[in-house]
Amino acid sequence: MGNIANPDFPVSVSSLHFPSTELPSVSQTLASLRRSALSVNNRLRSIDADAAFVREVADHYGLPLVANERCGSWYIPPEIKSGSAYFKSTDGHTGQWDFSFRRLNLQILPLAREHGGCIIVDSTRRGKLMPDALSKTIPIWCAVFNRALFPSETTYHSVELPPNYLGPSEESQIAKRIDSFVHSLKSLKLDLDDLRKQLGKPIRVAWANRTYFHPTDLRKSEDCNLFVLCSASKRVHGAEISEGGYIQGAGDDSEAWAHGLTPPVFWAHKHTLLARSEEDLPEVIENLTRENCKQTSGQQATPVTPSRNLYISQGDPGLAENDIYDLVIDCNGTPEATEATESNPKRLNLGCISSKQGGRDLRNHLDKVRDFVASHLSSNPSQSLLVMCESGKDLSAGALLTIICLFYNDAGTPLYQHHFKLFLN
Repeated sequence: MGNIANPDFPVSVSSLHFPSTELPSVSQTLASLRRSALSVNNRLRSIDADAAFVREVADHYGLPLVANERCGSWYIPPEIKSGSAYFKSTDGHTGQWDFSFRRLNLQILPLAREHGGCIIVDSTRRGKLMPDALSKTIPIWCAVFNRALFPSETTYHSVELPPNYLGPSEESQIAKRIDSFVHSLKSLKLDLDDLRKQLGKPIRVAWANRTYFHPTDLRKSEDCNLFVLCSASKRVHGAEISEGGYIQGAGDDSEAWAHGLTPPVFWAHKHTLLARSEEDLPEVIENLTRENCKQTSGQQATPVTPSRNLYISQGDPGLAENDIYDLVIDCNGTPEATEATESNPKRLNLGCISSKQGGRDLRNHLDKVRDFVASHLSSNPSQSLLVMCESGKDLSAGALLTIICLFYNDAGTPLYQHHFKLFLN
């Protein structure tokens, strides 16, 4: 009896069964660790640490801070933020160098003249010293405006690029494209004399990051405006789990991690947020953002000058539903009602999403914007029109720009009624 094998016990290696479903694999364990390292709590703490460096840069140069949206706003408390810029890294990608006519960033010119320059703040994710927007897109933009606005100031015509960062071939290829960008800018027929007055002096470029300030001795001067391109985050070479919770470029792609939190709400409640556990943060963020919406609800929309009947605002049911404005276009309005209906013919909901893809959504709906405006203003061009989006600065601005280009002259006056009727079926 003692020699008979017990059928309840394995008798060979092949018959052994390990509880693989109970123990995670190495890859699953690493993925879990990475998710933990990229927690919302770690992101907010990293942003706070990087913002301290941005303040040091501002103190060093004595220049106003400008956020390169959307990432840059996370690193600048609203009370010291002087403006926003919209330079895309894709315009600086290798082989795709470009000067964007959709993002001319002319709003920076008078700010630079007033203060002798500015500090443009951005960041990038793991592995890079700075985003392409700071290393190439903005230097290209500066060179183009220097040549277009100050043709005799040849000292400032070369493209200034970060030291020992790009290869000689890429630097040469970028330099060869500047003249064509200048020609294209001039073809827009902008008032270059007025832009020259707004900027005042040519631009010099400097870089500030955790590795270096370059050039080290460059400051604002009487001869030029100084644009300091500041990369807020510390460069991380390895994985985030090796950095003790620090995340490079933590503010990037906030739609994917922030649970609706915005930079203004973060800075208004920073200490509360940093004191909470990761498990509590989603609920805390939801409560804070809801309270912020209540506080901002009912604020007046901003008139779009020089027109007398166009307005822009953040999405606000109070503004849209109280008959304050004759017509309303809500770029982020619920997708279930994307058409103006018989029950509410003076409201148009476009149903655009709020992330980066929202611009594509808007372009697909511009024909609805055109038809809606034409049908109403053809009968009464003086009707007030409110255009809203989640931020009040993004999709609503694009929709209004379309409306102005189609239906208004340079003085902000609606075109003749027969012009509106040309767009009607």
